[in-house]
Amino acid sequence: MDINYKNWITSIAARFKQAQIKAATQVNAEMLRFYWELGKDVLQLSETSAYGDKVLQKISKDLQSELPDVKSFSPTNLLYMKNFYTLYYQYIINAPQLVEQSENESVQITPQVVEQSQKIQLEKLFRIPWGHHRYIIDKCKDNPRKAIYYASKTLENNWSRAVLLNFMDTDLFERQGRAISNFKNQLPAPDSDLAQEITKDPYNFDFLSIHERYNEKELKDALMDNITKFLLELGNGFAFVGREVRIMVGNKEKFIDMLFYNIKLHCYVVLEVKVTPFESEYAGQLGTYVVAVNHQLKGEKDAATIGILVCKGLDKVEAQYALESSSQPIGISGYTLSKLIPEKFKSSLPSIEEIENSINNEQ
Repeated sequence: MDINYKNWITSIAARFKQAQIKAATQVNAEMLRFYWELGKDVLQLSETSAYGDKVLQKISKDLQSELPDVKSFSPTNLLYMKNFYTLYYQYIINAPQLVEQSENESVQITPQVVEQSQKIQLEKLFRIPWGHHRYIIDKCKDNPRKAIYYASKTLENNWSRAVLLNFMDTDLFERQGRAISNFKNQLPAPDSDLAQEITKDPYNFDFLSIHERYNEKELKDALMDNITKFLLELGNGFAFVGREVRIMVGNKEKFIDMLFYNIKLHCYVVLEVKVTPFESEYAGQLGTYVVAVNHQLKGEKDAATIGILVCKGLDKVEAQYALESSSQPIGISGYTLSKLIPEKFKSSLPSIEEIENSINNEQ
């Protein structure tokens, strides 16, 4: 077969798939724009109608009578449309991003600028599938900032519904950026803000299944075995460089637990995991590793390396004191790990080899 013809066929298939995605995205946006307007109307009718609590049933019945083949007008879905509008409306009309921009860049706020900002925010919401929005509405209720956070993360990371639900179940919004750090003192703005955004307190390691009396090696092995899920927990922009990365500190050989590169910050991130509560010497050790990476790995165009220390709990006062004494940008967080296999069951669990042998013996 002519190689040029084969390449042409491949390109046509790729373009067709791109067209399908674009068409689906446009259909979704138009549907959500319709839901937004219908939600607004339902809210107004709910406030003025004589039907009271039965207004959703009335609207649903009448719409289904007019459009019998359409399944979107159940009372439940109409309530979601109403909540969709009420959840985001105040956020959209206030346009907080516009306020921040005006403070930083002296943008003159005119009706036209406000309208354009509101349009941009709505278009972002309309790019998210309706099923995702229903999850967000269920979890965020009357907290539009929380809802916008998860909507933005969904767009930023292209989350599936399952991944979105998983992060909402781990209270990502409440944990984001809460680690104790000295980033504001050690990093220039806006790098300090970005660095703070990538920290959580606590980190959630519930995707691991290890026994109750786990040691440091077992925890790190489990994290490595689940590196994809671990990267999701760390957040967007992390690229894994290596584990037990060897560096020389003077004449001594040292090994970094995990080394990452953050694409947003354009810097290396040294991550150390401890299975014990925080001790002040841990910050000193991490600071040494950060300096070593700056000298040995950091390129001319890379930003300053930062360190993240994740411990099995911490005294926040002790952690703050340790950070104030450090000249390196470091964040300190705890971690949670609740899905453990009880120690007494560990020995009773069959190994892969035992399962295979049992199957072979039965054949």
